[in-house]
Amino acid sequence: MRPAFALGLVLICSAGPMSGAARDTTAFRLIQTIPLPGVEGRIDHFALDRASERLFVCALGNNSVEVLDLRQGKRVHTIAGLRSPQGIAYVPGLDRLFVANDKGGLCQLFDGKSFPQLAQLDLNDDADNVRYDAAAKKLYVGFGNGGIAVINPADGKEVTRIKLAGHPEAFELEKDGTRIFVNVPDARQVAVVDRLKGQVVTAWGTGKAFGNFPMAFDEAGHRLFVGCRSPSELLVFNSDSGEIVSKLGISADADELFYDAKRHRIYAICGAGKLDIIDQVDLNAYKLVNSRDTAKGARTGLFVAERDELFVAVPRRGSQEAEVRLYHID
Repeated sequence: MRPAFALGLVLICSAGPMSGAARDTTAFRLIQTIPLPGVEGRIDHFALDRASERLFVCALGNNSVEVLDLRQGKRVHTIAGLRSPQGIAYVPGLDRLFVANDKGGLCQLFDGKSFPQLAQLDLNDDADNVRYDAAAKKLYVGFGNGGIAVINPADGKEVTRIKLAGHPEAFELEKDGTRIFVNVPDARQVAVVDRLKGQVVTAWGTGKAFGNFPMAFDEAGHRLFVGCRSPSELLVFNSDSGEIVSKLGISADADELFYDAKRHRIYAICGAGKLDIIDQVDLNAYKLVNSRDTAKGARTGLFVAERDELFVAVPRRGSQEAEVRLYHID
């Protein structure tokens, strides 16, 4: 059992999957807090090595990746000297770590044991979100003014590129199909890519909303969730037709969305210092059931469905030191 460095508060959430009740019955328990002394600035995306229980944290403003041992409840290594790391992916079969950097657009490949750099790919500018397709054994990295690089994770070499209408933010890979859904906020659209063809096949507009950065996907229910910042709202797309079937106001500065298929819930981590919990009443109806206080600037994290756990990154601000909080969802 992991040490509990901080005791949790109880959060009540809705009465059960697809019930539509606004009464809270699910508890979020803060079971672990891992301090990150000396880490300054923004914290971006996470990756998890499930087998070894290691969490990799992009400390963008600190130009580092922090390696946390969840069993020990502490930081065990820092990969320093990076250039605003944003996106990250861990490939378990190879024990390799891929880090995408904003400045210079480098995608760096590190050995997962002692972390020497093995290779790097120059994408020129703003390498950002990273996704790994375990079935196809391919890595996807969004970058620059409009592209996704497809990379062979075995050697870190680029296979091909997919052209987009603007810089890609969050994107989701279809598991039982060949599509990639990509947020392209500069174009106010969600691009739909056929990854076998390597090209955009259609695009869905976000209407009057823009700043569409985070995304989550309910593949079984054919619903795509897109978080927008102006206005602050959740858009729900039918992933077959591209129709917006629902809209819901959420807290400001959303940068991470996760879909909890077990509870039929969406979790939005928002930089305004809120964790929004949204019930999927049915496929076309959604209800905000709780908006829990976190910390100002805490807008990224990671949901691990099989562990019923949600990590939240808290950056250093004033007297609040940088840390990672781990919540168990009962």
